[in-house]
Amino acid sequence: MVHKTRIEPGAVIEPQELLGLRSEHVRIPDSQQLVHLQFRRFAGCPVCNLHLHSIAQRHAELVAASIREIAVLHSTIAELLPHAGDLPFPVIADPEKRLYAEFGVGSGPRALLDPRAWAPILRSVIRSLGMVVRGEQPSPALNPHGGRFGLPADFLIASDGKVLACKYGSHVYDHWSVDEILAPVA
Repeated sequence: MVHKTRIEPGAVIEPQELLGLRSEHVRIPDSQQLVHLQFRRFAGCPVCNLHLHSIAQRHAELVAASIREIAVLHSTIAELLPHAGDLPFPVIADPEKRLYAEFGVGSGPRALLDPRAWAPILRSVIRSLGMVVRGEQPSPALNPHGGRFGLPADFLIASDGKVLACKYGSHVYDHWSVDEILAPVA
């Protein structure tokens, strides 16, 4: 379900200030650098965790390219802290999906049913299960806030608020890699 028309490249994002998990003030757009704004699913989502940690591993490359990474998940701060509190970039809790609606980010059963998502889902569930068993992270919620069928979306936003590029995922693992985030500035 999409609550608003999707945003297209060339659109201008209205400035806003968000609050990150560590109570940091996060401005979109950022007057000093590009913003990669990514929408993921819920706290503890194995696929989202795998992706967010792949971004964290290469965060220094994004910083060097003057790209500020910001992730939005439709969970509460309390739900997100054990799963995303150690990430080196701001994470925004949006349990009411206000930002999802504003950016036209939807959900649907195809998030999990698309065959292209099955191998990444299996890989991430195995990784997540191992971390839960070793006590490195809590189990994800059985009935996550905002549901299980969220779709990812990525936006590259210039300092003036102009959307330079965007991608609305067709399944849970359909998102930009770090190389794709860096490509427009390479």
